[in-house]
Parts: sequence; C-alpha cells; structure tokens
Amino acid sequence: MALIQALDHQRNLKTTNLASRWTHLAMMFQRLFLLQFFLLLSLTTATAKRLQTIPRLSPIGPRVWRDQPDKTTLGEFDGEGFETFFYDQTLDHFNYRPESYDTFLQRYLINSKYWGGANVSAPILVYLGAEESIEGDLAAVGFLADNAVQFSSLLVFIEHRYYGKSIPFGSREEALKDASKRGYFNSAQAIADYAAIIIHIKETLRAQYSPVIVIGGSYGGMLASWFRLKYPHIALGALASSAPILYFDDITPQDGYYSIVTKDFREASETCYQTIKTSWSGIDELASKPDGLSMLSKKFKTCTPLTDASELKDHLDTMYASAAQYNRPPTYPVNEVCKGIDGGGFGDDVLSRIFGGLVAYKGNLSCYVNAHTDPSETTVGWRWQTCSEMAIPIGVGNNSMFPPDPFDLKDFIENCMSLYGVPTRPHWVTTYYGGHSIKLILERFASNIIFSNGLRDPYSSGGVLENISDTVVALKTVNGSHCLDILFAEETDPEWLVSQRKMEIKIIKEWINKYYVDLTML
Repeated sequence: MALIQALDHQRNLKTTNLASRWTHLAMMFQRLFLLQFFLLLSLTTATAKRLQTIPRLSPIGPRVWRDQPDKTTLGEFDGEGFETFFYDQTLDHFNYRPESYDTFLQRYLINSKYWGGANVSAPILVYLGAEESIEGDLAAVGFLADNAVQFSSLLVFIEHRYYGKSIPFGSREEALKDASKRGYFNSAQAIADYAAIIIHIKETLRAQYSPVIVIGGSYGGMLASWFRLKYPHIALGALASSAPILYFDDITPQDGYYSIVTKDFREASETCYQTIKTSWSGIDELASKPDGLSMLSKKFKTCTPLTDASELKDHLDTMYASAAQYNRPPTYPVNEVCKGIDGGGFGDDVLSRIFGGLVAYKGNLSCYVNAHTDPSETTVGWRWQTCSEMAIPIGVGNNSMFPPDPFDLKDFIENCMSLYGVPTRPHWVTTYYGGHSIKLILERFASNIIFSNGLRDPYSSGGVLENISDTVVALKTVNGSHCLDILFAEETDPEWLVSQRKMEIKIIKEWINKYYVDLTML
C-alpha cells in the first residue's frame, strides 16, 4: 500500500477523457493503417519487386502456432499485483526548442509484492518494452516474475513510446501523421524515457541505493544492452536476450538470418528442405498459367483471391522464418511444419505438400492466406523504425531454400523515402551505440551485460556469441530459440534451458552482491 500511495499522484486522472480519445483514435488509426498498407502495396507493385522487410524483433512472436502451451509459472509468484501508472514524459530529451518540452503520458507497471524495500536497498528488475503494447510482454515474459521471490525485487515493466497507450500528440493518428512528429519515435528517445522513469520511481520510493537490472528481449534486448552502455549510473547491469546488435552495416553477413532458417529446416528434414526449395518455382509456374492465380487461391484456401503470386510467397516466407525464429520446445514448430510437408496428407505434388505444412503450422482453418488485412500497430511502428534507423540489412543468398534476394540498400532507402519523406540512416546505430570491433572496444570500458542467444534463432547470427570480458558475457544454447530464456519457466523446459536461466541468475546475483560490498564502503 505504501508504494501505491507514494505513486498515486502519477496515475492518469483523466480516465474518461482518455477513453473517449482512444475510441476516436481507434477509428481514425484504422484509416491510417489502410492508407499506409495500400501505399506500401502500390510501391511494391510499381517497382515490380518485393519491398524488403526486416523480420519483426519480438520476444513473443506471431500468435498463430496452434500448439503453443499454456504458461505455467513455477515457483511462488502468482502473476498478480501489477499496478498501472502514467508518467508525464518529456517529448524530446535532446533539444531545447519550445516543442521539446511538450509531454505525453507513458505507461509503466509496478509489482511490489515481493520487494524487500528501500531500507535494505532491495533490487529493482526493470523490463524495457519494445515494439508492441506492454500487455503482451507482461503475459509472456516471465523472467522477472519467476525470480521476484529469490531477488526480493521490485518489478517494473515500461512501455515503449508510440506503442500501446504511450502515444504522444494525443492520438496514434496524430503521432504518426507526418515526418516531424514521427521524428521523436526512435531508440535514443526510448532509452532516455526509461532513464527518466527509473529515476522517478527510485526518487519517489526513496530507493536511491537499490540496484537496477534492466532486461529486454530482441529489439528490447538491444535497448537493454545500450541502456547499460549509455546509462551505467542508472542500471547496474543488463540481460539482453536475443539481441542482434551486430546485424548492422557489414558486421554480419546479410544472409545470416535466412541461412539459419534454412539450416533449421534442413536439420529437421532433408526432404522437407528440398520440397520448400523447389516450391517457389512451382508457385510461379502455376501462377503464370491462364486462371493460375485462381487455382493457387483454391489450392491454398486463401481468405481472399490472390492478385499476385508474391502474396502467397511472402506469406510462406514469413511462416518459415517465424517457425525457425520461435522454434520452441516441446513442440518445435519447424519439426511440425516439416511433418506436414513430408506427410503428404493433401497430395504428393510439391504444392500440396507445402499446403500440408501450412495446415500443420496453423491448424485446420477455413482459410489461410489473407494479404489484405489491416496492419497491426507493431507492423506500422516497426516499418517506421526500420526505415529510419533500425535498418538491419537482411538478404537471401544463393545457398538457401529461398529464392536469392540480396538486400539492396539503395532501393530500401528509396522506398522508405517514398513512404515517409525522409531517408534511412543505415549507419546511425553503429555511430551512436557502436558495434564494429566490439570485443576490442567493450572489453575496455563495458561491464555487467549478459548477451543470451539460442543458436536455432535466425537473429543469433547478429548476436554476441563469445565472451567479451569477465563481466560482459555470452550465454548460448545449441537448441535455443528467440528470447526463450526470458519467457515464463515451465515444467516441460529441457535441462539446457533450465541451466541457461540458472547461469543468468547466478551472474546477476554476483553483480548485486559485489554492488552491496561496494555500497558498505561508502
């Protein structure tokens, strides 16, 4: 109760006004979604080439895998007790123009049930939200909750600006209206937001000496590692799960992502791999025939008639990549897709087998491919982030089960310029945060960062996979997938995953214990 009373004045007291504003923005943003979607579609058609997209960075992944198990939290944490607050956040942390001082309400959640309190400087575990509403992370990312008891920690989840309910300018439509307002939507502003909120919480709770550990997954993992580098006076350490901080410029080969997708499928089944590899030309061949698109639409039970073969190929591309990126135990979606392809339950020809893989992944549905759905807030937001600064150069090479599709930076910049009116800054991430010669640089000044990766994750190709120093360490698992280590622990977890989490906890405890020793010396 003391915590809630201390923070009560930060609640959003305009609930009624917010509700009406959110109803209005939902209607208006739907129009914005459609406008951006059809603009993107027209660009793709005009250039006769697929607009290259950067696979989403998220700990959770698409909610389509039919056998995703229910999360059963181990330990004493009951998953309840989070309270929602809104912080009056500064719009622009880095300029001093009058508009820079505008503010918006940024959402964060706190659970103090197991916190030891400020009197004993008990730790604060902070999850840094990424490219989606914070509710999704709260429901799936269990590392904080699973370890709240043994750390006696305060738990904090902070939502990323421009997502969920943390929207500047009063509405999502207005916030994404033009290049000037979208310009405040970037990673540097986001981690400055996190710094301001963490400082506010510590000041309010008089927890000046409580050590802070920041945790993030995927893009949020990158933010966590960068936060530790940029704000070491605020965060004692960082756990960066599946953070491809080296997938910028030319540090990582462009085909790293799809090479691992291909490797995952080939290891699961050689015949599955070969079927997928030959299917692309089969799709094109059928599509080129009179009434071919109609036949493709019927064979794959598309939700709307296909207007181009690329709609189907892009859908399958995304499915294979998602299955590999989120190839989690105990079901391992890649294995299930290949069982569907190899099983031949819908026919022995190549395209029927590919449809079998689609059904195996998604289950029995009335239809499967819908190329004309409204983009989600993550799709719209991540498109802007990748077009502005997070330009991860992912391409497809020759040694792949996918058709070759090298990343063309010039075309990417031109398409983004057409979409948003500003050019991509492809080298800004490495300029601002670093990345080149990372071992040479970080071993000389960085500390207390865990880079965790699963090697079945395609994004691990851009991750830190070797120790940089005694305190900047890499933990990797051969069979791990994207952000698996920070999800809720389950009874079915394999031993290698349990061991990975135990090592992360051991390292974080060492950081905190050393901090407490240093604290006694003050």
